[in-house]
Amino acid sequence: MTMTPFDDAAVKIAEFLLQIKAIKLQPDQPFTWASGWKSPIYCDNRKTLSYPQIRTYIRQQFVNVINESFGKPDVIAGVATGGIAQGALIAQDMGLPFVYVRSEAKKHGLTNMVEGVVEKNQSVVVIEDLISTAGSSIKAIEALREQGCKVKGMVAIFTYNFDVATESLKQINCPTQTLCDYNTLVEVALKQNYIAESDLASLKQWRENPATWKQA
Repeated sequence: MTMTPFDDAAVKIAEFLLQIKAIKLQPDQPFTWASGWKSPIYCDNRKTLSYPQIRTYIRQQFVNVINESFGKPDVIAGVATGGIAQGALIAQDMGLPFVYVRSEAKKHGLTNMVEGVVEKNQSVVVIEDLISTAGSSIKAIEALREQGCKVKGMVAIFTYNFDVATESLKQINCPTQTLCDYNTLVEVALKQNYIAESDLASLKQWRENPATWKQA
């Protein structure tokens, strides 16, 4: 595997997420997602906002990745709801305007989907907290493009590395970077004894085909 400049940061973020239980790994007691999928992992990155040191580190890594991968955009856009607070922190740090994208248009008033001020041809970097199938991310990207924005790319805290998400984001031509991913998390969890060596096969099978995964 080719190492990237962000690998050390990915390990540190995985350690933080496990430490504060923003991510829980329970292969023997799987969670049930809203989709009905059984999952050995539960992820709530919003917990990071309650820890100033962790929140600051994640914000700094977002800014580093944006500058390295995309260059400074005109606007930062957070995806509701998990990307809103992160996006606002990043925009503040970079001295940029901030908007957020609703999961669906308001049913009343101006029926906005994009909240805030964006102008045609402005460049935007999208902020997500979590990428699973990428469905909500793609809706947000398309909403911004409908406003005439040029989406330079997206950055998220964490991705499950699902092939469907990777392919879908490729199809809409949205370069994507993440601060941490499922493979890194599993490696760190094993090293720090959050999981056992015997859990690895089951965790790998889940990531490859979560819809049909069964608890070992």
